[in-house]
Amino acid sequence: MTISHTHPPYWDAACQHLSAADPVMARMIDTYEGESLQGKGDGFFTLARAIVGQQVSVRSADAIWYRLEAKLPKGVTAEAILQLTEDDFRDCGFSRQKIAYVRNIAEHFTQHGVGPGFFDPMDDLAVTEFLVAIKGVGRWTAEMFLIFHLMRPDVWPVDDIGLQKAILKEYTLSEFATKKEMLAEMQNFGERFRPWRSVALWYLWRSIDPVPVAY
Repeated sequence: MTISHTHPPYWDAACQHLSAADPVMARMIDTYEGESLQGKGDGFFTLARAIVGQQVSVRSADAIWYRLEAKLPKGVTAEAILQLTEDDFRDCGFSRQKIAYVRNIAEHFTQHGVGPGFFDPMDDLAVTEFLVAIKGVGRWTAEMFLIFHLMRPDVWPVDDIGLQKAILKEYTLSEFATKKEMLAEMQNFGERFRPWRSVALWYLWRSIDPVPVAY
């Protein structure tokens, strides 16, 4: 199956459902009318972009990524990444840890022959288990892959800081005594958006970012 670079086929139906179910979501959907999740057709691209985005600002991640793309004018692919030296990565702004992680993903993808359609038969859990077996890929990164590459409709990454900030900004929630309590509340909160949690997540992100999130 070819992943489209346009919005997912379920987007309009999901927006109608969310607008009818939640007035805050209805307002956000109206505010950002005409915008939507944009999928990326290459799975390695999405994972590498997510690694670059870990624990840095969107602006910093963009700067690192633009420099990487300049190094690889034919595209950020697993094969191309494996040709870069450590100095090449450092020129782009990669930390030593992120260099190792991106290389690990490239090696894993080439060794397993990951290509178009590889993940199509897998459910979300199976995809996540395959990805987190790669050193450097955690659950959050796997969730970004599910959303931006596979465009799965019902992903809800409770550990995502942007999601947490957006919910606290848009909805009135009580104070949390512990992180565990906060994560549990975020998980419960997401139930109102099933089966379109990926769509709700995108609008929540959009409400706090000047440009749409992309991986």
